[in-house]
Amino acid sequence: MADARRKGELGGDARATAPEAIEPGRTLPARSLDFWFDYTCPFAYLGSTQAPALAARMGVPLTYRPLLLGGVFRALGTPQNLFASRGPARSAHEANDMARWAKRFGVELTMPAAHPMRSVEALRATLATDIDPRVVAGFYRAYWGEGRPISSPEVIADVVAGAGHDPAKVLALIETDAIKDDLRRRTDEAIALGIFGVPAWIVDGMHLYWGQDRIAFVEGVRPSETPARAAPAEQRTVEVFWDFSSPFGYLAAMQVDAIAQRAGAKVVWHPVLLGGLFRSIGTPEVPLATFSEAKQRYILADLHRWAAWCRLPFRFPSRFPTHSLKALRLYLALPEDRRAHFREATFRACWADDRDITDEQVLAECVGDEAIAREALARAGSDDVKAALRASTESAAARGVFGVPTFIVGDELFWGQDRLELVLDALLSR
Repeated sequence: MADARRKGELGGDARATAPEAIEPGRTLPARSLDFWFDYTCPFAYLGSTQAPALAARMGVPLTYRPLLLGGVFRALGTPQNLFASRGPARSAHEANDMARWAKRFGVELTMPAAHPMRSVEALRATLATDIDPRVVAGFYRAYWGEGRPISSPEVIADVVAGAGHDPAKVLALIETDAIKDDLRRRTDEAIALGIFGVPAWIVDGMHLYWGQDRIAFVEGVRPSETPARAAPAEQRTVEVFWDFSSPFGYLAAMQVDAIAQRAGAKVVWHPVLLGGLFRSIGTPEVPLATFSEAKQRYILADLHRWAAWCRLPFRFPSRFPTHSLKALRLYLALPEDRRAHFREATFRACWADDRDITDEQVLAECVGDEAIAREALARAGSDDVKAALRASTESAAARGVFGVPTFIVGDELFWGQDRLELVLDALLSR
């Protein structure tokens, strides 16, 4: 029926007139959408508020899939309390990020004082009510709107009764082996699908997307252009902290100027030696290597999706991790009017063409002028250039930067190229 409705909406043969998918392997229109969740994740809560409308736009049935996030974390060796395992700068950013996404979605979100709270009984109660969407919404509201302990019998009774179920029956069912085994089985199924966190979206039983911020990818088509908004009368500035060693830094560097232009804003570029930053704040120098295999696979797929979304060429380099020290010093050794060209050319050399950016010949070609390149290469090893890069990296750490790309607008910090729309919102706010 969903396919028939979509066909009628498009007019004629839907397969001939449907919009082009933004990534290879996706078939439009989609056939199904599974929303995998646990109540303990604020981003899963945010995703749950958007899931029904998303499924309606896609013309597909929405299936709620509960899992025990702690079971996933144990299986993959992930810390049970991610907030507690992260540094103060990143934790502060995530709290701000939750608030920004809640505002963008128009929903209320309050971090419970006792977070993270136990959810296993609430998940079993969800299964005992045949995963009633009203029960799902009720438990999310109790946790993220009211800060109530959702695995207590009193809260379970309130939530399921509010959805029209018999509390006594549900409370009895959650203690049965059948319900307990069902939750374990579903958690094992999620792990087998490559799920490492929530919210996780599975389209057509095979395409995995992670996060409330990947809804456009879940939908599978590029949205219509949003109407232009008037820029503030006073010009604003977006500061960009970047390193050639980051693939997401590459994707961001190719988009920032267009974002700033839409807002009439100025861009200030701050090179950062990412390895030095990581050492100063106690982060592993290659965070990707610390992730589970499932998350590593997902991130590589996500990079290709973002490149397709941004219409940028992308090839993961054969030399990874990428050593960027020489390229960053050369960037600072160049005259300012040559830096933008060099920055873009070097990013493309590394992340689109798989060239070795530790090779001085490659770097000289990225400069684009033999005489200027020769002079800058001779200066790149000087004490003043070394000090400039060191100072830029130390300043980034002092301002709360914990990774790249990072953007600062006024006193707001945004991490990740997938936050550029939020950066635009900040630049256009009055």
